[in-house]
Amino acid sequence: MKRLARLALSALLAAAALPAAAQADFPTKPIRFIVPAAAGGPTDLTARLIAQEMQKTLGQPVVIEPKPGAGGNVGADHVAKSAPDGYTILMATIGTHAINQTLYKSLPFDPIKDFAPVSQVVQYPLIFVVHPSIPAKSVREFIDYAKANPGKLNRASGGSGTSMHLSGELFRSFTGLDLPHIPYKGSAPALNDLVGGQVHLMFDSMMTALPLVKAGKLRALGVTGATRSPAVPDIPTIAEQGVAGYSAVGWIGVVAPAKTPPEIVAKLSKAVAAAVKAPAVAERLTAQAAEPVGSTPEEFAAFIQAETKKWERAVRDSGARVE
Repeated sequence: MKRLARLALSALLAAAALPAAAQADFPTKPIRFIVPAAAGGPTDLTARLIAQEMQKTLGQPVVIEPKPGAGGNVGADHVAKSAPDGYTILMATIGTHAINQTLYKSLPFDPIKDFAPVSQVVQYPLIFVVHPSIPAKSVREFIDYAKANPGKLNRASGGSGTSMHLSGELFRSFTGLDLPHIPYKGSAPALNDLVGGQVHLMFDSMMTALPLVKAGKLRALGVTGATRSPAVPDIPTIAEQGVAGYSAVGWIGVVAPAKTPPEIVAKLSKAVAAAVKAPAVAERLTAQAAEPVGSTPEEFAAFIQAETKKWERAVRDSGARVE
C-alpha cells in the first residue's frame, strides 16, 4: 500500500510539473497570429512585418491568419475563446479594444476581462484622403464643398468601429457635415473603391494611403494628429486648417486570451518589443508615419484602460451606434 501511495504521489507531482515545464519550453510549435482585418490593410501589413522578427526570438513560425469582419470583432472573439496557452494571439486595434464596447450594442467578448495585454506595437495618425474628382485642395475647401453638396459625399472606412470610422465620425461631429458612412471589411477594399470613384473620401492609415497619394490616385487634405507627421511634413493637420481641437490617433498591439500564464505573456511581450525595435522594422514603420512602441504587458494594460475611457466619450458624443 505504501508503495502504491508513493507511486500515486509521484504521478501527481509529475502531472503538476507538466504545465510549468510547458511554460518554460514555450513555444514548441507554430503560433497563430490572428489579424481582425482584411489582408493588405495596415493592421495586416504591420502584423506580417513584426511576425518575421518575432520568429527569430521565439524560434518558431508565427503564422498570420486574417479573420476580418464586424469592425474586428470576429477575429477578437475567436482569440477570446481560444486556449490560453500562448499559441493563438491577436493583433488588437483601437477598434477591438477601445471603441467597440461603446459603439456596438453588445459584444460576444469582453475587451478587458477576456484578454491578457502583451505589448503595444505602434501608434499612428491617420490621413484624410479624397478622390481626385473632389475639387477641394484643403480641408477648409472640402468643408465648403461638402456643405454645398449635403449627403452627396460617401465616406468609406475599413469597418464600423475602426479608427478610420471613428476619426471620420469625430470630423463629422466637429464640422456638422452630412457624410454617409460605408463600412468595408478592411482598408484595402475600401481604398480600391475610393480609387475607383465608388466612394469619395476616407480617413486611412498612411501606410496604405500614401503610396496612392504619391501615385496621384488620391489627394491628401490633412493628417489627424495634433501635430504634423514627420513622414509628410508638408501636409497640415486638420486642426490647423480650421477644425480647432480635432485630433485622432490610431494604434495596434498584441493581446492573448485571458488566463494565459504570465511567463508566456512575458516571453511574447519581449518578442514583440524586440521585433518593433529591430532597426530595419523601426525604420520602415517610422517611414510610414507609425511610431514604434514595444511596451510591457502592464504598460499596455494601463494604456488600453485610458483609451477605453477616451473613446467611450467620443463615441457617445458622435451618436454613432452599430446594432
